[in-house]
Amino acid sequence: MESILLIKVFAPTALTFCIGIFITPIVTHYLFQYKVWKKVGGKTAIGGQAAVEFNRLKGSNETKTPRMGGIVIWGSVFMTVSLLFTLKTLLPHSIFSQLDFFSRSQTWIPLSTFAIGALIGFLNDYYDVTHTGRGLTLRVRVTLTTILAGAIGWWFYSKLGVETINLPFGHEIFLGILIIPFFILLTNGLYASGVIDGIDGLAGGVFASIFGAYAGVAFIQDQYDIAALSATIAGGVLAFLWFNIPPARFWMTETGTMALTLTLAVIVFMTDSLADGHGVFLLFIIGLPLIATVTSNVLQILARKAFKRKLFRIAPLHHHFEAIGWSSEKVTMRYWVISIISAVIGISLVGII
Repeated sequence: MESILLIKVFAPTALTFCIGIFITPIVTHYLFQYKVWKKVGGKTAIGGQAAVEFNRLKGSNETKTPRMGGIVIWGSVFMTVSLLFTLKTLLPHSIFSQLDFFSRSQTWIPLSTFAIGALIGFLNDYYDVTHTGRGLTLRVRVTLTTILAGAIGWWFYSKLGVETINLPFGHEIFLGILIIPFFILLTNGLYASGVIDGIDGLAGGVFASIFGAYAGVAFIQDQYDIAALSATIAGGVLAFLWFNIPPARFWMTETGTMALTLTLAVIVFMTDSLADGHGVFLLFIIGLPLIATVTSNVLQILARKAFKRKLFRIAPLHHHFEAIGWSSEKVTMRYWVISIISAVIGISLVGII
């Protein structure tokens, strides 16, 4: 029995990776054919002025590297889900009925979130490359993520009875209906961490480690469908990473990062009190690079408002390291090391706390 459960997790992961590798040349062909990159490079800082450090580091690359590489991730994942579901339907008494992980109880919500995030991100990227670098405004994107998170948070509270967040060693925080705004805050916080997609290979390695870790967490909790989905997403990210290692063939951009971060928020919640686990607490360990990314942005904004000066040369943190002289490859490799260590520690703590 244990062996078939392991196959249920690893077989779709391998299949997704292979599909991702197969479809990437097709995706790349169309990205270059339709010149899916910014026509004008550079960004504007929150205060409205030019983001000098960012433009110095990355501005010119934005007009050379295709966007929408996230298509490889969600495309390979949905192809795998569809294929396994179809095979299970056609061959109900075969092994495929045991490999299919599309279930109403565990994966319907995260897969729906994955699809919605991919679609919104795709629209943003489309407008980004067709309207002189002006995609959907941040206000529009945050509004959409808030509405989506509010609906899912209501489902957790009203339909699934989630009212608490577990803490280590038997403690918990009772939130009641406040679980809804808490989930909205968590979702938007994770969405904000999507800016980690700023250096070739960085986001791919980080997200692969995080989803791989939550696959382990869910497996230990006997949530095998969530474990299979998390591992499958990690497989799609690894296929993307194969072509995103410097020099990157394409960037993930919003259609990838929005799908990943919004789905991660759902998986984090589903591995918490619903499973008598500590999914939210573990996020601060497993997702340390994402937490550091968001925190550095917040601190930078607070420093500018309170002290009229920047805390970092440039935020988020990974660009600060570049600005002080680290090579992009050094930043990426060290983030990968930290991500792997964080993932291992997070999984190890599941049976302890």
